[in-house]
Amino acid sequence: MQFQQLAYFVAVAETRHFTQAAERMRVAQPSLSKQIKALEDDLGARLFSRARGNVTLTAAGEALLPLARRILADADTARQEVAQLAGLRRGRVRLGATPSLCAGLLADALARFHRAYPGIELLVEEGGSRDLVRALARGQLDLSLIIMPLQSDDPALVTEEILRENLVVVSPSHEQIKGPYLHIEDLRGRPMVMFRRGYDLREATLTACRQAGFEPRFAVQGGEMDAVLRFVEAGLGVAVVPSMVLDGRPGLLGTPLAPPGLSRTIALAHRKDVEPTRAAQAFRETLLAFVVEAGHEGTLPQGVALIAE
Repeated sequence: MQFQQLAYFVAVAETRHFTQAAERMRVAQPSLSKQIKALEDDLGARLFSRARGNVTLTAAGEALLPLARRILADADTARQEVAQLAGLRRGRVRLGATPSLCAGLLADALARFHRAYPGIELLVEEGGSRDLVRALARGQLDLSLIIMPLQSDDPALVTEEILRENLVVVSPSHEQIKGPYLHIEDLRGRPMVMFRRGYDLREATLTACRQAGFEPRFAVQGGEMDAVLRFVEAGLGVAVVPSMVLDGRPGLLGTPLAPPGLSRTIALAHRKDVEPTRAAQAFRETLLAFVVEAGHEGTLPQGVALIAE
């Protein structure tokens, strides 16, 4: 089994077309087909079913695909690590983060790291915590800021809790809210704007409403963070969001939930079976130093408190 064969296999699996896969890999289609056949012979199983021009994965192909992706990702990480032996003058960090963190404190931490290591390429993937956990497990990210507790029983991740942030009910700023707090029960029957599946905020909101004895009423669902906030500004409904995303949005009002309220814990995570690259370790040190400094100086976003010391 060769890395090149696995790369060809993944390309065919993703395109479901041998010619398109050959074009992606910049190789002649007969050569690609020959390497796929050699891989099948080596494994002793057919990986693709070719019927009436349609290319589909066999059961063996379905089993191999996530493993092949991880092997290729780990090989790429190894190449990056070797390239960094020249003293962090080259390399990359693949970082995952939730949209609220990308819009909040992460930008300043990335800027500090870039000033210290200008030769390190920063690749940021924005997504819901569940999506980021899956990307980490597949080897597609080096580090990720995720939400605890983990939703998977066995993600094979090392996690380090660093921040706790409060969740608030966001509504258009012109709405009149009676009192300093809202209760979850106050959301019963109110139209709500809901995140797409894969967001921990969606699950946190659903769980809180169900524990209060009702199912939330959705006005619209399926959005990313910026879309959800815009929908609320437009008056479509209310949403439960982290307080830090309201900075610079005068058209929105964030109302805390009555004590004990709702909060979530932010952790920095990496795969258990792969040591982070030197570049990723340097970013971790930069990020932790940044949040500890901001916590001590009182410059963390509103509603965010330091856990890591």
